[in-house]
Amino acid sequence: MVYLILMNYGKIFFWSITVALGGFLFGFDTAVISGGEQAIQKLWSLSDTMVGQMVAMALYGTVIGALLGGLPADRLGRKTSLFWIAILYLVSALGSALAPEVYSLMFFRFIGGLGVGASSVVAPMYISEIAPREKRGQLTALFQFNIVLGILIAYFSNYLIGGGGDGNWRWMLGAETVPALAFVIMILFVPRSPRWLIVKRGLVDEARKVLEMINPATAEEHLKAIQSHSESSGTVGFTEFISGKYNLPIMLAFLIAFFNQVSGINAVIYYAPRIFIDTGMGQEAALLSSVGVGIANLVATLIGMAIIDRMGRKFLMYICSFGYITTLSLISLAFFTGIGAGTMLVPFLIFGFIASHAVGQGAVIWVFISEIFPNNVRSFGNSLGSGTHWVFAAIIAGTFPYVASTLGGGTTFAIFAFMMVFQLLFVWKMMPETKGKSLEELEEILIK
Repeated sequence: MVYLILMNYGKIFFWSITVALGGFLFGFDTAVISGGEQAIQKLWSLSDTMVGQMVAMALYGTVIGALLGGLPADRLGRKTSLFWIAILYLVSALGSALAPEVYSLMFFRFIGGLGVGASSVVAPMYISEIAPREKRGQLTALFQFNIVLGILIAYFSNYLIGGGGDGNWRWMLGAETVPALAFVIMILFVPRSPRWLIVKRGLVDEARKVLEMINPATAEEHLKAIQSHSESSGTVGFTEFISGKYNLPIMLAFLIAFFNQVSGINAVIYYAPRIFIDTGMGQEAALLSSVGVGIANLVATLIGMAIIDRMGRKFLMYICSFGYITTLSLISLAFFTGIGAGTMLVPFLIFGFIASHAVGQGAVIWVFISEIFPNNVRSFGNSLGSGTHWVFAAIIAGTFPYVASTLGGGTTFAIFAFMMVFQLLFVWKMMPETKGKSLEELEEILIK
C-alpha cells in the first residue's frame, strides 16, 4: 500500500511539475529582458518611455492572456489550453531573437505575454484540481517555484551571455526556445482534469480513471463530492459570476493580486540591473547581483513551499508583509541618504525584499486564487485574479523607468512600502485560511 501511495504521488508530482513548466517559461520570459533592455535601448536609440513600453509590451499581452485564459480552459479543457500556451512561448522566443526592429520585438514579446498570462490562469487551476488536499499548497506552489527558477536561469543565462557583442541580447531572448519546446512535448503526457471532465463535460468514467490514478482509496468519495457540488451549482455563466453570489472570493482574489504588484516586485525583477547601476555599481557587477536576486528568490520559495501546508497561507503572508515594509523602507532610506552608494548594501536589501516576497506572496498567490472559487466558476475566478495581477504589473513596469527617474528611487520605494501597510491590514482582517480543506469544503465556507 505504501508503495502504491508513493507511486501515485509520483504521478501527481510529474503531472504537476510538467504543468508548472508554464511557470518556468513565465519566469524566464519575465526576467530575461532585464539583461538586454539597455543594449536594445542603445541599439535603436529608444527613449526611457519607449524602452519602458518595449518591456511592458509582454505585460500588455499578459493582461489579455490572463483575462481571456479562462475561456479556452473552460471550453477546451486545461490540458489542451496548456499545449497552445506552450506553442505561444515557442513562437515568442524565436520571433524575439530574430526581430529586425523594435516593433517586431514588441509584437513577439506581446505573443509571449499572452502565454504568460494564460499560463498563470490555467496551470495553477489544473494543479489544484488534481492535488490531494493535504499537498495542494505544496504542489500548486510548484508553479511559483518554476517561476523563480525560470527567473534565476534567465539572470544566470544573461550573465553568461553578457559582456560580448551588441547582439548578445538576441541569444538571451532566444534561449527560451529550449524549455518552450520541452513544454510542448511533455504536456502531451498529462491527463485531463477530473473536475473539468465532470463539471464541464460530464465524462464521469474518464474522471474516475484519473481519480483512481491519483488515489484509488478515495476515488469514489471524491467523485461523488465533485458530482454533488456540480449538480447543486449547475452551469454558471459570466453574468451570474458577477451577480453578487461570488463577491467574497472575487474581492479576496482582487486584493491579493493588487497587493502583490503594488509591492513593486515586477519593477525590481524587470529592472534589477538598472536599479543596481543607479546605486553606483558597474555593469558586470549589476548583472551578477541580479543573479543574487534569482538565488534569494529560489531559496525563499523553497522555504515557503516546505511550510505552506503546515503553517498555512496567512502565516506566510504575515511574514511577507512585515518583510516588505522593513526592506522597502530601508531601500528608500538608502536612496534618500546615499548610504551604501557603490556598495552591496542596496543589493542585500533587495535580496531581503525578494525573499520576503517569495516566502509569502510568491508562494501563496497562485495557490490561494485557485482554491477560493468553486469548480464551476474557477476559470472566471482565476482569470479575474490573474488579470488583476497583470494589469497592475503592466502599469508599474511600464511606468517605472519614468517614475524612478522623475521622483527618484527614495520616493518610489517609499510608496511601495506605504502600500504594504495596507496589505498587512488585509491579511489581518480579511484573508481566510484555506489549508487542509478540500475545494468543495471551501466552496461551502466562502459561498453563502
